[in-house]
Amino acid sequence: MEEGSFGFYLTNYLYLCNNLRKYAEMEYKYLDHIEYPSDLKQLPKEALPQVCNELRDFIIHQLSQHPGHLGSSLGTIELTVALHYVFDTPDDRIVWDVGHQAYAHKILTGRKARFHTNRQFKGIAPFPNPAESEYDAFIAGHASNSISAALGEQIANRLQGGKRQVVAVIGDGAMTGGLAFEGLNNTSMNKNNLLIILNDNNMAIDPIRGGFTQYLVDITTSEGYNRMRWKLYLLAKRLHLIDDKKKERVQRFNNSMKAILTRQPKNIFSNLNLRYFGPTDGHNVLDLVRILSEIKNYTGPRVLHIITQKGKGYTPAEQNPTIWHAPGEFKVETGVRKADTQPEQHTPILWQEVFGHTLLTLARQNGKIAGITPAMPSGCSMCIMQEELPERVFDVGIAEGHAVTFSAGLAKEGLRPYCNIYSSFLQRSYDNIIHDVALPQLPVVLCIDRAGIVGADGATHHGLFDLAYLRPIPNMIIGAPMKGRDLRDMLYTAQFTESPIAIRYPRGRTSDFTPDDIRSIDDCHKMETGRGVLLQKGEKAAVLSLGSIGERVAQAVDGMDVAHYDMRWLKPIDTDILDYAGEHYSTVFTAEEGTTSGGLGSAVLEYFADKGYKARVVRIGIDDRFVEHGSTDELYDMLGLDTKGIRKRISEALQA
Repeated sequence: MEEGSFGFYLTNYLYLCNNLRKYAEMEYKYLDHIEYPSDLKQLPKEALPQVCNELRDFIIHQLSQHPGHLGSSLGTIELTVALHYVFDTPDDRIVWDVGHQAYAHKILTGRKARFHTNRQFKGIAPFPNPAESEYDAFIAGHASNSISAALGEQIANRLQGGKRQVVAVIGDGAMTGGLAFEGLNNTSMNKNNLLIILNDNNMAIDPIRGGFTQYLVDITTSEGYNRMRWKLYLLAKRLHLIDDKKKERVQRFNNSMKAILTRQPKNIFSNLNLRYFGPTDGHNVLDLVRILSEIKNYTGPRVLHIITQKGKGYTPAEQNPTIWHAPGEFKVETGVRKADTQPEQHTPILWQEVFGHTLLTLARQNGKIAGITPAMPSGCSMCIMQEELPERVFDVGIAEGHAVTFSAGLAKEGLRPYCNIYSSFLQRSYDNIIHDVALPQLPVVLCIDRAGIVGADGATHHGLFDLAYLRPIPNMIIGAPMKGRDLRDMLYTAQFTESPIAIRYPRGRTSDFTPDDIRSIDDCHKMETGRGVLLQKGEKAAVLSLGSIGERVAQAVDGMDVAHYDMRWLKPIDTDILDYAGEHYSTVFTAEEGTTSGGLGSAVLEYFADKGYKARVVRIGIDDRFVEHGSTDELYDMLGLDTKGIRKRISEALQA
């Protein structure tokens, strides 16, 4: 439905009326009167715990009907309230990392009435976005960028004579990313007044693994030390012993006292000359207000380490934070998710489940196969192999570049690594792919999940660019299955390649696999790379599709006098099909669920130009734009990539 039409406004009006009726009985003493942080600041501090309770209740009930990221935002409610109570936002900046922690932030910054539209088509954005609100200091869809971005904002303000406070909130595993450490290192080198809040909940989507996580666990501070340090600080301040000139000496003394009294060496933050505070309870809003009020006026970079619980305040989410990271619809009273009540046996399974079951099947037969994932074992279904063969699955944390280069090291010594990374996150490892994998021609299998339109997570998560950015890389094989069984065969085939191979597949459900269809390895077939297949004969034109969009193309051209080829491989591309199409058709269509710049359409145009073919090439895909959030069906309709839109595009082009 077109935005601005009568139907659009009528639908939203009726929805709003129903929503108001539904929640009419839910009255909040404080939250009903808070629209912006200025309203929050009018309350006495003693009211803040109740504000937190009301925010938590509001989020739980809203997300039970309008799905989103539940667990992470429940864990940061007290922190959010304290930040907006102490700091003068939006002039002071809060940079969230990652953005799925920021639902309470959205509610307190003018978006409460529209919160039911979160992640919905034409609704509010799934993550903080400066284009949506001046309270959103920086884009926050990918992890580990907060320290670098916030440092830049703080230094820019200082150089222009400003006094703005800038806070980087980093949590939910984002501290395991390499960019976070690069930001920490640079923060210690430059004059700045940045406050870094480390939200430590030992979780990303799955539990965080690795040495740094254990390191955070080991950073403990005794209550006696905390009390003594605080009293000494207040005494020194009253005696005017603390000022900017004496800051470094006081900090060195503080670090030495901590090492002595806690019997632990200086921590990584202190060693980088970042003033370290904590760890402290991230669910005590009054303590957070007190601490933030004090340290916000300190000069120089500092770190506040808080301990929180993902899913805090809702028992099902506390007990199983992985599932309740984004649980879908659920019953608040019982904690029963809608997904738990769906029939299983005859429902097509997810593409990621095809990957997970196939990888386990292959790994059972081939002892050289290893699985690598950057903090997404459940998201990509590598947990299926991890459960049975844990010693051959490596969750490396939110570190996509490392995941690729680590896979290259495994391949160099004879293993066959299957490295699974979401398409939009693979962008972060581009140099690693070129330098560490393709240049030495190592047989790393890049399993690219969530390729194409992914839906409600929006522009930061759509996987639209992988075909375009991988195609120019030498030694790279690129495949895109049309159906689940094609994915199974491509994964099987990848064992036998002597070059890196990338296999991209979409989010959502397959059309040809149900849970009881997962067979043994005997059902896998080796594919010939660089060979497509003819699905339908036709005389008027040819349509060349790549990937799962081919199913919509097949429905669109059904009954039309149009040939349809499933190309299967972007590189090497099937030149026999291209030669035939260039010689026999005056119009050739390409269809891909990705940017039309650099992908299949570009490859066909380049080939036709080199060979001198005169056929007109009409590219069906996504033009030069970022795509907003919404359901996949809504976005396909908007982009003309649903069956109806594809058929219309082909018909109009043939009539022109």
